[in-house]
Amino acid sequence: MTETVSADPLDLLRTRTSEKWSEYPDDVLPMFVAEMDVPLAPVIRAALHAAIDRGDAGYVASRTRLPEAFADFASRRWGWEVDPGSVFTTADVSMGIVEILRRVITPGERVVVTSPVYPPFFDLVAEAGGVVADVPLRGSSRREDPAGGLRLDLDALETAFRDGAKAFLLCNPHNPIGRPHTVEELRSVASLAARYGVVVVSDEIHAPLTQPGERFVPYLSVSEEAAANGYAVLSASKAWNLAGLKCAVMVTAGAGPRSVIAGMPVEVFWRTGQFGVLASIAAFESGEPWLDGLLGLIDGNRRLLGDLLSAELPEIGYRMPAAGYLAWLDCSTLGWSEPPARHILRVAKVALQEGAPFGPSGAGHARLNLACSPELLTEAIRRISALR
Repeated sequence: MTETVSADPLDLLRTRTSEKWSEYPDDVLPMFVAEMDVPLAPVIRAALHAAIDRGDAGYVASRTRLPEAFADFASRRWGWEVDPGSVFTTADVSMGIVEILRRVITPGERVVVTSPVYPPFFDLVAEAGGVVADVPLRGSSRREDPAGGLRLDLDALETAFRDGAKAFLLCNPHNPIGRPHTVEELRSVASLAARYGVVVVSDEIHAPLTQPGERFVPYLSVSEEAAANGYAVLSASKAWNLAGLKCAVMVTAGAGPRSVIAGMPVEVFWRTGQFGVLASIAAFESGEPWLDGLLGLIDGNRRLLGDLLSAELPEIGYRMPAAGYLAWLDCSTLGWSEPPARHILRVAKVALQEGAPFGPSGAGHARLNLACSPELLTEAIRRISALR
């Protein structure tokens, strides 16, 4: 049964000490970092309180229920049959990506990313010793784009693979546009990767936030080629608001990738947070009714944002995200003399994420977090529209 989920009131949110609510003074509406304004799911709160009551704050165990809990969730939610023996934990998705890349490339080799994309991807490739090869998405983020929005450029990907890239850091669903890639696209990626000997590492952290009526397809499930030489990294952190608890899973489907992860130093797994494991188990085992309620809140806000922009700021390009709670706004036609997020923060006191760090194609754009109350979203757009 779906639970009702709503955002906390602003006065309570301002007592939080996380980055979202500590970075700016109280006259700023923070809508930049990917953290939600909702309370924790009751099943997660109960799991964490019980752990505190029994003093269960020690080292994470070498064996937990998390692989089985995740595998069961993946089967129910996406029809993806995962072997729990191929599920390994680490502290977060970014750490999992770096540790995998370190083992599948040698220093100086090229790793493909598809901008505009989650800004840390550029740093993660460098941390792993690689060099970024940017293959921008094709299309437009504007509503009137006849091609249907931004998507993978398969021809350009083939060129990059043929020119010697050794890995592809895939974002599925894609942050910041909130688009799950189609099964046809993913099969094409897997086929190209197999042809040119490219390893695909798929960041699927936003997958649980795919809206009803939309389809998320796990990369490792699309073909034998994808399974044989691919990796997926996921977490409960984005969908259940658990980023500070530090827990993610690295998943494989082929013998080769499984041996690569199994051979990692034990510290890679021990960096997982104990509370993160307990909260993730609760989320995957019992948190779906709350997740469904959350998706209802996000759905209302993504539609509200479209209505508000159409009425108040039709110059801003916006395509409703199919997954996640991040809105990619094309502000390039507004004619401001400074980057949009900087201008909006300075004048309207609304903090958005600047578009340029998402890659060269992100210039003139900004990312807005709509996982808030409808009232807060409305106030933010009211403030921004006053800049016209």
